[in-house]
Amino acid sequence: MNFQLTEEHLAVQQAARDFAQNELLPGVIERDTEQKFPKDQIKKMGELGFMGMMVDPKYNGGGMDSISYVLAMEEISKIDASVSVCMSVNNSLVCWGLEKYGTEEQKEKYLKPLATGELIGAFCLSEPEAGSDATSQRTTAEDKGDYYLLNGTKNWITNGNSASVYIIIAQTDAAKKHKGINALIVEKGMPGFVVGKKEDKMGIRGSDTHSLMFTDVKVPKANRIGDDGFGFSFAMTTLNGGRIGIASQALGIAAGAYELALKYSKERKAFGKNLSEHQAIQFKLAEMATKIDAARLLVHQAAWRKDQKQDFVKAAAMAKLFASQIAQEVTSEAVQIHGGYGYVKEYHVERLMRDAKITQIYEGTTEIQKMVISRELLK
Repeated sequence: MNFQLTEEHLAVQQAARDFAQNELLPGVIERDTEQKFPKDQIKKMGELGFMGMMVDPKYNGGGMDSISYVLAMEEISKIDASVSVCMSVNNSLVCWGLEKYGTEEQKEKYLKPLATGELIGAFCLSEPEAGSDATSQRTTAEDKGDYYLLNGTKNWITNGNSASVYIIIAQTDAAKKHKGINALIVEKGMPGFVVGKKEDKMGIRGSDTHSLMFTDVKVPKANRIGDDGFGFSFAMTTLNGGRIGIASQALGIAAGAYELALKYSKERKAFGKNLSEHQAIQFKLAEMATKIDAARLLVHQAAWRKDQKQDFVKAAAMAKLFASQIAQEVTSEAVQIHGGYGYVKEYHVERLMRDAKITQIYEGTTEIQKMVISRELLK
């Protein structure tokens, strides 16, 4: 693995950093407070190519590698994790899955506008009684010949109301268990499809998270991804890639909090000298920087293995496990270094601390990552 970033990688990183500072930082506290979806910012991200970074240019994508993607995710997550989670879902779960497993007709109709940000996508797996457990789907897709009749409820859906294209994981034949599950493309506005209430969340409050209800929704067979019964494999494979995106989000949240704490320590005086001159603060900063660098290496390794077409399942789970843990630790320390100022919204670190927690929950909880890692180790 080459640790030196290419000129192209550095250009992508700088473009993402500039966008985050110039377009996301202004108004980020207001969006968090008011739970305001960053519609205008997402549109600009699409115009810059950040919503379909890894998609082939023939489908309007950027044709970039996973390293470019995680670099951009880190920079954007430093400023606004609500924006980066929308970007992550669209890139890792929706666009990637459609490009790898969709038909040409599906790519022309859905992937092209998704890659440019003209449309936003949502990945719908979680249910009231089934989080990341794809084998326990209560949502059903009854085979009616030339269409499926979709019924059920999905919970905790990122981009729930803002999306136009939804990938729904549903059970068609319960007797076949995981081999009876399908992945269907559902469009907003289909009769019987209702978007439920918006969740009032602790963190990533600018991201719109909703429940979705389906009552006798007719989904054409042409909207099924892959062969009959491929849904479980589709969900698991897609989630493996999605973990890299969330790991890079956690990394960005941690790095953003560290940079704020470092800057503050050089400006704030206590007992006659800057905070950064106190050994206790120096030790905190040293530990924070070390954990962030370690997380970055894990994230880049997972992205590199994916680009090299190597098995990246364990690497992605390790990256998400560790990065999400250090995001919690580093953001908490950043608040501590800021003291009382860290507890108020103006200084940003309290928001980053709230945002960090979700990275330990979605794309599989910490416990699920440990299960994935141990399973790979014991093969």
